[in-house]
Amino acid sequence: MPLHMFILNANQPNRIIQSLRALSHQFSANPSFAMTGSRSDHTKGAKSPPPDDTVTQQGASPSSPASSSIAPPPPPDPAPKKRNAFLELMSPKHKSPKTAVIPADPHSHAAAKLKKGSYRGALLEYIQHPDRFPASQVLRTTPNTVLIRDAFPKATVHLLLLPRSPAHYEQHPHEALSDPAFLATIRAEAETAARLAAAELARQLSPFSASSKARNDALATGTVPYDDLPAGRDYLPEIRIGVHAHPSMAHLHVHILSRDMHSDRLKHRKHYNSFNTPFFVPLADYPLAEDDERRDSAFQNANLGRDLVCWACGKGFGNKFAELKRHLDDEFELWKKR
Repeated sequence: MPLHMFILNANQPNRIIQSLRALSHQFSANPSFAMTGSRSDHTKGAKSPPPDDTVTQQGASPSSPASSSIAPPPPPDPAPKKRNAFLELMSPKHKSPKTAVIPADPHSHAAAKLKKGSYRGALLEYIQHPDRFPASQVLRTTPNTVLIRDAFPKATVHLLLLPRSPAHYEQHPHEALSDPAFLATIRAEAETAARLAAAELARQLSPFSASSKARNDALATGTVPYDDLPAGRDYLPEIRIGVHAHPSMAHLHVHILSRDMHSDRLKHRKHYNSFNTPFFVPLADYPLAEDDERRDSAFQNANLGRDLVCWACGKGFGNKFAELKRHLDDEFELWKKR
């Protein structure tokens, strides 16, 4: 009699005992007898039951969905590893990267705030709020542009002209300067800025210039009317105006600088070559033709790695920047005395 046929009843103890005895006798006679089947289930040639015995609930058939397998007890949890305070202190901490949310409108206040947080966006504050800076930094402000001193000058005089048009100041120079009306505005503003740069260069260097000696002597007497002063050295041709083919800053800016490349901020080959190879595109050359090689990124990247050549005498220095730097000091002394 299968085990599932037994229903416990406190009022029938004798029947329970008799049934258990019969079951014990059957098991002794056939050790392979399974608790979940009758003798007819274990005829000759039948396979042995699986290792895990199946126990049915009271009143349920062996194939009832209520049947369940008795799983072996889970293994004990391993002992926790001892913590090493020193290793935990010295191990690198992995921080989840912060993802910047780019505003839908690139000219919005949120976009401006985002870009101000990085070096590439440092010019935006000058464009939007030039009044927040001293006159020593912001030299001229118009509705169209802001003229500032470059914070990292690569020459004796180095200014930046910043367009204020939101429709253009986030564009690449090649794109922005292809707009005829915008280009005309920037050219006019750049000419004025160049005259200011030339006046500053004259202020600093004319006392050393042989071309300006007669003018300087007349000024020293204080008796010659200004309109009658001898002409001094013209510094305007020494001023260069242009943009980088691949700007390092996020907002459009035009470089206005003296040609001498004499500055402590000139620190490596890329600095020098960015102003003394076709990587520096004169403003007068715009708009560029569509097939102009200066639009090609591979061409311009190669320009930054070119061998160093002195802007004044054409002497080559290969990749020896320190030697070029010393040579530029000598060239500067000759140049300022002209």
